[in-house]
Amino acid sequence: MLTSDIKAYLSPDQRRTLDSFANQVALAIERARLLDQARQAELLEATEKLQTALLNSISHDLRTPLVSITGALSSLQEGPVLDDEIRLNLIETARDEADRLNRLVGNLLNMTRLEAGAIHLRREACDIQDLIGSALETFGQRLENRPLKVILPDNLPLVSLDFVLVSQVLINVIDNAIKYSPLSSPIEIKAQVTNSQLEISITDRGVGIPLEDLDRIFDKFYLVQRPDNVSGTGLGLSISKGIIEAHGGKIWAENRPRGGTIIRLTLPREG
Repeated sequence: MLTSDIKAYLSPDQRRTLDSFANQVALAIERARLLDQARQAELLEATEKLQTALLNSISHDLRTPLVSITGALSSLQEGPVLDDEIRLNLIETARDEADRLNRLVGNLLNMTRLEAGAIHLRREACDIQDLIGSALETFGQRLENRPLKVILPDNLPLVSLDFVLVSQVLINVIDNAIKYSPLSSPIEIKAQVTNSQLEISITDRGVGIPLEDLDRIFDKFYLVQRPDNVSGTGLGLSISKGIIEAHGGKIWAENRPRGGTIIRLTLPREG
């Protein structure tokens, strides 16, 4: 009925023009469909490559401390052949690598919890000096040759926060400062409290961060390309951002004017 109506109102030339338009529309729709399929295929390929790179990176970061721990324990099995100093060094190496492995697994678990919305803050009134001290204790020998400066004003008030999670944030940031700056260069940690918030900054004397990467280093799995090929999964700062934002705070990166990186974070004083 509709076709006959069209024929009744359209001339043969008009019908041919309409058919041509319909064919063009059909071709355009088909091209759009094929283009969408090609984009989906490219996205799937990129996702698979990212997953492969991520698995390789995580596997490497998991395997490296395990190899060190296994090597240290194997050497300790030699027993009386080793003198006390060597034996102590091996034990400390195994302990430091176990701590490193524990931090990596903790980051993976925290990322899973963040993405699942399963992070529940346990706020309590915390002493900032204890918070920073607890984070620094985890690094052991890695800080032995580092000039470390902690600047805290007198009579810092207690701040309401989740001690364990914010301590993990500081560990992640300090770990980056250690990895991305020269072995004997100083690291500075500074805290201050205003009427409404706590601010903590961690400063290193490394090469800094390229301007185009400053806003991206807190993205999940994002790693700044470095000539020294420092390993990592790109999870630490992303997790830190999630924890700080869960507290209602902010975290960002700046380049130090005379070289190096400053990571600043702010938290509200009251939960």
